[in-house]
Amino acid sequence: MMTEDDFTTCDLTTCSSSASEEALNAANIRETEPIFSVLTGGMRERAGDTVSPGTCRGGGGGGGGGGSSCASPTTTSDTESGIFSVESEVCVEHESELDWFCGTEQKLICSRCATAGPCRGHAVTPLASRVTAVRNQLVDVCEKMQLQALRIDKFIEQTLETKKQKLQAEASRARDQVLAQVSAAREALEKEEQRVLEEVQREQERVEQCLLTQRAHWSQALASLSQTRAHLVHTLTHTADAQLVTSIQEIAERVEYAEGVGNPCDTEQLNLNPNCSNSKLLRGLWAAALLLGPNAYGSSLLKFDERTVSPLLSLSDDLRTLTFLQKKPRHSPPYDPARFDSWPNALGSQSVSSGSHSWVVDVGQSGAFKIGVCYASLERKGSGNEARLGHNAQSWVLSRYDDVYSYCHAGKEVPLQVVRRPQRIGVLLDWPSQTLLFYEPDSCTVLHAVTQHFEAPLLPACAVTDRSITILH
Repeated sequence: MMTEDDFTTCDLTTCSSSASEEALNAANIRETEPIFSVLTGGMRERAGDTVSPGTCRGGGGGGGGGGSSCASPTTTSDTESGIFSVESEVCVEHESELDWFCGTEQKLICSRCATAGPCRGHAVTPLASRVTAVRNQLVDVCEKMQLQALRIDKFIEQTLETKKQKLQAEASRARDQVLAQVSAAREALEKEEQRVLEEVQREQERVEQCLLTQRAHWSQALASLSQTRAHLVHTLTHTADAQLVTSIQEIAERVEYAEGVGNPCDTEQLNLNPNCSNSKLLRGLWAAALLLGPNAYGSSLLKFDERTVSPLLSLSDDLRTLTFLQKKPRHSPPYDPARFDSWPNALGSQSVSSGSHSWVVDVGQSGAFKIGVCYASLERKGSGNEARLGHNAQSWVLSRYDDVYSYCHAGKEVPLQVVRRPQRIGVLLDWPSQTLLFYEPDSCTVLHAVTQHFEAPLLPACAVTDRSITILH
C-alpha cells in the first residue's frame, strides 16, 4: 500500500525525473490506500526523505543567497497526469508560488514557508509529485471500483441467476415430493378406509342375519308356545273330569314340548364386534394428527395430587416427580381418605370427561412403573387388588417390570412388543371416541390402544417402585 513515505521529496529546481518515475512505479506496483485516507491526510512523508526547498543538489556552493546557483522557484503544472493543470497560487506571507505541499499540516506552501517559515522541519513534498500521487490513487480507486462493479455484475448475472434456477428446481422437487407423499398416504388411507368399511359392513350383515334368525326362531317358538298354552287352557276348562284323567299322557307331551322351547338369552353374537373397525394405520394417523397436528392437545398444567401420594413415594416441590422410597418413612403422613396407604400409587390433579387430552411422563430413570388412568372411585386403602392399578375394572395402565411391558386392566395383562426402551411415554385420552392410547413421543409410535365405554370421569394414575418418574410439560 502506497504511503506518503513512498513520495520522493526534492528541492524546487533539481528534483530529477528519475525520482518521479521511481515514485510512479512504486505507486503502480504497490497496493493503494483508500482514497479517503489520502484526502484526509492519511499519508505521511518520511522525515529522512524530506528535502529543503533551498538546498541545491547540483554543483556550486550551498546556502541560499544571491550567489547561489539554484534557480528560483517556478510555476509547476501537473503535465505528467495528462488530465489537467492548475495555475499555482501565491503565498500571502512570502508572495511566492504555492508549489509545495506540507504533509504535516496538510496544506499548500511556498518554498520559503518550508525553509524559513512555519513549516520548517515538516515533511514537505513538491506539489507536482503530490498531485501525481493523488491522481494515481484516484486511478487505482476507479480501477478497483470498476473491478468491483464487474464482480457485482457477474454475481447478479451468473451466481444469482444460477441460484434462482437451482431454487426453482429444488422447490419443484420439494413440491413433487410432498405431493407424492400425500398421494401415497391418501391412496393407502383410501384403501384402508375401504377395507375397514367393508369389514364393518360384513360384521353388520352378520349381526343382522343373526338377529333375523333369532327373530324367526323365537317368533316360531312363541307361536308354538302360545298354541300349546291355548290348547291346554281349553283342555282345562272344557274337558270333563273322566276325560281329563285319561288325557294325562297327551297333556304331558304338550307340557314337555313347551318346556323344550327354552328361554331366550342375549349373546355376544348379537352385538357388533368393536374390533371390526380396528386399523393400525388409521389409528396411527389419527394419533399423529392429534399429537403432531396444528391443534395438538396437551395438559400443560397437569400435576400430581399430593393428597393421593402413597407414603412409599416422595413428591417433588413442583408436584411433578414421584420417587420411590427404598426405606419406609419413620413418620407416616396424616390420614387422608384420598391417600393410597399400601400400593405406591398417585393420581393426577385434573380429571378428564370431555375433549382430547395428552400428557407425557419421563420414565428413563425407572425400571418398574405403571402409567394410565382410573376412576376417581378407585379404592385407596388396603393391599388388595381393589387399590392395585391394572388389577381391577376401574383402572387401565401400561406397565413395565423387569424389561417386560404390558397393558393391564381388570387383572388381565396383554404383553406389548416394544422395539426399544422408551425414555418417555405419552398417554392420549380421546373422550368423544372413548379411546385410550399409549405412545412413544420421540417416534410417535403407538404402543397400545383400547376403545372402551368409560362410565365416569378419569384421572391420570401412576405407580413407581424403582427410582423416579416425572410428568413433563
